[in-house]
Amino acid sequence: MYDELTKVDIQKMQEEIDARVAMGPELRAAVQQARELGDLSENDEYRTARREKAQNDSRIRYLRNMIATARVIDAESGADEVGLFDRVTLYIEEDDCEESYRLVTTLRENVLEGCVSKESPLGKAVLGRKVGDRVEIRPNESYKYFAVIRAIEKGFDDPDLPITSY
Repeated sequence: MYDELTKVDIQKMQEEIDARVAMGPELRAAVQQARELGDLSENDEYRTARREKAQNDSRIRYLRNMIATARVIDAESGADEVGLFDRVTLYIEEDDCEESYRLVTTLRENVLEGCVSKESPLGKAVLGRKVGDRVEIRPNESYKYFAVIRAIEKGFDDPDLPITSY
């Protein structure tokens, strides 16, 4: 399965790759310096430097793989329907409250900031729907709840919206 990402997602990943590749010589030098400190079995600086280099290399591989396997999508949607990067206000019937979420790609998901993936149960339930629609949100097989779409605030693919670190 391919990750559906926007051109901005790809651009942000490439920028991070470029920055991490530029860090490579510095990280390799730190490993070499720590190695010269002596006994490797008791050398915390060496282990820390190797771990940082390995994490950097791993992130580069991960991002390159994401770019290589991505399916580039467009963020356009109808003026009256929930689309990617739109903020949607929902009335949660069960809790008798309103909540607001922004639909984003999986790469920029951050629930603590109110950004939910279009691939999440909530995202799948509201994507393409309209104000007044009652949707069923099913987080797992044994639980579901209902929400009514109260408002849609059209959004855009904001380059300032960060990508997730892992």
